[in-house]
Amino acid sequence: MVYIPSWQEFQEAAENLYEKSPNSTRYCVKWKSSEAKLVLKITDNTTCLKFKTYSSVYLNRFEALNLTLMRKMQNRKRPNPSTSSIPAPGEAGASTKIEGDPLPTQPAQGGGVKKKKAKKKK
Repeated sequence: MVYIPSWQEFQEAAENLYEKSPNSTRYCVKWKSSEAKLVLKITDNTTCLKFKTYSSVYLNRFEALNLTLMRKMQNRKRPNPSTSSIPAPGEAGASTKIEGDPLPTQPAQGGGVKKKKAKKKK
């Protein structure tokens, strides 16, 4: 197992490896906080790709790769807007959420029950 030195090479190779054999591909992420080391590994039992970094610069790239691989691993296709049958606003059955959209369109609302303050004993 040899580490791939370039992020671009690793990302392209990882995506290609998953597309080649999606049923047998495994993806592993290791973070060692004491060394601030991130190790990514993707394998299909015959090919093993690894990437190691100590730099925080790669965190955004790592997140983008995770999102790309997760979308592929969900095994569903996004509807094409030109061919989908989304009702127009105001029509019966219209909703703000599109079926199959994995990302929420609005941020989650915070809330909950406020705790009552304890009364002081005299």
